[in-house]
Amino acid sequence: MSVTERIIVPLDVSTEAEALALLEALPQVSWWKVGLELFVSTGPGILALLKNRHKRIFLDLKFHDIPNTVAGASRSAAGYGADLLTVHAAAGRAALSAAQAAVREGAGALQPPKVIAITLLTSLSSRDLAFDLKVPLELPEYALQMAILAQEAGLAGAVCSPQEVSQLRRVCGDDFLLVCPGVRPVWAAAGDQRRTMTPADALKAGADYLVIGRPITAAPDPAAAFDRICQEIAGI
Repeated sequence: MSVTERIIVPLDVSTEAEALALLEALPQVSWWKVGLELFVSTGPGILALLKNRHKRIFLDLKFHDIPNTVAGASRSAAGYGADLLTVHAAAGRAALSAAQAAVREGAGALQPPKVIAITLLTSLSSRDLAFDLKVPLELPEYALQMAILAQEAGLAGAVCSPQEVSQLRRVCGDDFLLVCPGVRPVWAAAGDQRRTMTPADALKAGADYLVIGRPITAAPDPAAAFDRICQEIAGI
C-alpha cells in the first residue's frame, strides 16, 4: 500500500460546493471520509460524485441504535458503494452482527463495505469516560474490549485513537483493520482531539489508515500540507 493510500482526508464541510473545492485542491488524495455533516446536508449524491472520480469512500455515519435499525441503515448504506462503514461498538453485539449481515444483503452486485466499529470517540478523555459516562474501566481497557467485541461479531476492524492502536494490534492480530483519527503532525494544532499522535508514530504503532483532517484541509495550501505528511511517513 502506498503512502498516499494510507491517509484518509475528511470532507468535513456542509455543502457540495465546499466538498468539490477540496477535491479539486487535493487531486492526489485517493481516500475521502464522508461524515454526518456532509451526508445530512447533501444526501448520497456526494458518494456518487466520489465514485465517479474513482475515489475510495470511508462512510463514517457511526450507526448506534437497536439491532433492527442498525441493520436497516447498514443495508441501505451498502448500496452506495462505500469501502468502509462505521457503527458504534457500544450498540452491542447483536447490532454489530446485524450490521455485518445487512451489508452483504444490501450490496447487491457491489462489493459490500467493510464494517468497522467505533471504540471510543477521540474527543473523549479518561476523565470523560469515568466521570461523565460512568464507565468503570480504564480508557485503554475499554477501547480494547470494544475492539474485541467487534472482532467477535465478525466485523473487519475498528476505529481507535492512535494511543490505543498498539495494544489493539497486539491482541486483535494483523488481519484486523485499524483506522486512527486523532492524528496530528507536530506542526499542527490538536483542535478538539484529546488523544493524539503524529502520523509516523501512529503507523509505527500499527495503524492501517490515518484520518487527518484540519492539518490538511485548513492549511493555506492543502496539497502542500498533504505532501508534507506523505514525506514524513514515507520511510515507515
